[in-house]
Amino acid sequence: MNTNDTFKSVNEMTTKSVERLTSLGELNVRIFEKMATRQMDALNLYMDHATRLTKLATESKGYNEFFKGQADVTRELSERVMAESKTTMQLVSEARDDYRAWLEKNMAEITGDLRQNVATV
Repeated sequence: MNTNDTFKSVNEMTTKSVERLTSLGELNVRIFEKMATRQMDALNLYMDHATRLTKLATESKGYNEFFKGQADVTRELSERVMAESKTTMQLVSEARDDYRAWLEKNMAEITGDLRQNVATV
């Protein structure tokens, strides 16, 4: 292997490394967008809860009605949070699978590149 071949191999490996890191960055952005959407959904859920409690506090005719309504609204919030948690766990599981697939694909490519370059030395 001469100097030009060495530079060519290094240049190819560098280009591929940049492409791999770019694809990782794109994967990170996609996952971040999904997670940010989930956070906004959770924030909206709690804002809705606060609005319902405020409305309940202003429209209740007495303490008993307010406390009963508060318990009902809080129970509904808990059920919705549990449902949202399951959806979020599904998203986290998908993210794990996406990262694993990315890693396995790129490690196989790197291994192949290294074997090819070591064989030519």
